[in-house]
Amino acid sequence: MQVTELSAEGLKRQFKIVVPAGELSAKVDARLAELAQTAQMPGFRPGKVPVGLLKKQYGQALFGEALEQAVNTSTSKAIEDRGLRIAMQPRVDLKQLEEGKDVEFEVAVEVMPEIGKLDFSELKLERLKATVPDKDVDEAIDRIAKANREQQPVDPPRPARKDDAIRLDFVGSVDGTEFPGGAAQDYTLELGSGAFIPGFEDQLIGAEVGQTIDVKVTFPADYGNAELAGKDAVFKCTIKEIRELVDQPIDDSLAKKSNFETLEAMRKAVADRIGQDYAQVSRSMIKRQLLDKLADEHKFAVPEGLVDGEFEAIWQRIEEAKKAGEKVEDDEEKMRKEYREIAERRVRLGLLLAEVGRSNSIDVTPEELNQAVMREAMRYPGQERQVLEFYGKNAELKERLRAPIFEEKTVDFILELARVEEKAVTPEELLKAAREAEETEESKDQEPAAN
Repeated sequence: MQVTELSAEGLKRQFKIVVPAGELSAKVDARLAELAQTAQMPGFRPGKVPVGLLKKQYGQALFGEALEQAVNTSTSKAIEDRGLRIAMQPRVDLKQLEEGKDVEFEVAVEVMPEIGKLDFSELKLERLKATVPDKDVDEAIDRIAKANREQQPVDPPRPARKDDAIRLDFVGSVDGTEFPGGAAQDYTLELGSGAFIPGFEDQLIGAEVGQTIDVKVTFPADYGNAELAGKDAVFKCTIKEIRELVDQPIDDSLAKKSNFETLEAMRKAVADRIGQDYAQVSRSMIKRQLLDKLADEHKFAVPEGLVDGEFEAIWQRIEEAKKAGEKVEDDEEKMRKEYREIAERRVRLGLLLAEVGRSNSIDVTPEELNQAVMREAMRYPGQERQVLEFYGKNAELKERLRAPIFEEKTVDFILELARVEEKAVTPEELLKAAREAEETEESKDQEPAAN
């Protein structure tokens, strides 16, 4: 094998490789000899087929097999001998391919950039920290109590009010003709829930048991049933029962209904959950802040091929958004330039985090990957087993969960080294800051490209 370096510009390398014809012939002859030991052909005993006949029948296929092996092996060796860390699969261009002659081909690769030593000890970041106020816990407990309200018949009898639950029969018609799906018996409807067509529930406020009321409504123009969309309808409703929702006392009995021993235990659990929500918001903000600083402070060159691939993935989503009728920027040239910059930023961040992980032996353990699969399964209540089986049979899909885990572990590693100052804020201040940061970053797709 003869390797000649043709060019070395930036991260791009190009080689010319020549594989001697004799080397390929030797590989083909070796395969023919191996095949001859077991080959069967009419008129010959197994293992006694002449090599000449086998070559005539299989020679072309074996030459192709030997060629592919030679190209892969010689390309890998050329890269390994030069100590190159390639960014993506090499591009091979065959220049001379003829049986009996030396094979010549050119290999173009892009190498990983030299990022250099990374020191995060002087990196300054601010983490907003919100303490859960008692009023947030009180409001959450109130919502739990409201969700646990019980219904009981109104006594003494009275007209229906908003938030009452009424049991009724109804029949709907358009232009005097009943339509499919427009009737029900003993239906329970909570007034004010917004479960029915706008205006329907309002007309039942003030109704009494035994009363029959014609409820007149207009189906929305975008109603799911095209035959009813935009049409006027009348629902003849007969009120059969009115029940009121009775508030539950906030005490240990309420806690037990929610699987807690005491009200105090429930309050602690609620406070912890809210605290976790605030911590997640804070985490997202400091991660965004970290990625912004990393992108601003590290401007190394990135492989063009990786940027091309990332840009194409982004642009495909833009094209899909167009087809879905979403409004996008009219100036396509401007959009391409902006999204090309976004793609380059994402690739650079991805390479940077990958280098931090590689140089510090950060890895994703099988246990962490299995936990991620379990979390995915928990997103589909009642189908957990099917999801687990699906991931078990699709190793590639399971591996896709590795990148976000690796990214979070690497971010945590950097945060441990950085100079992080905590700033106490109210929940309102935290959420306001998060909204403002989100609005600022809307056009800057800053998540790193997975590597």
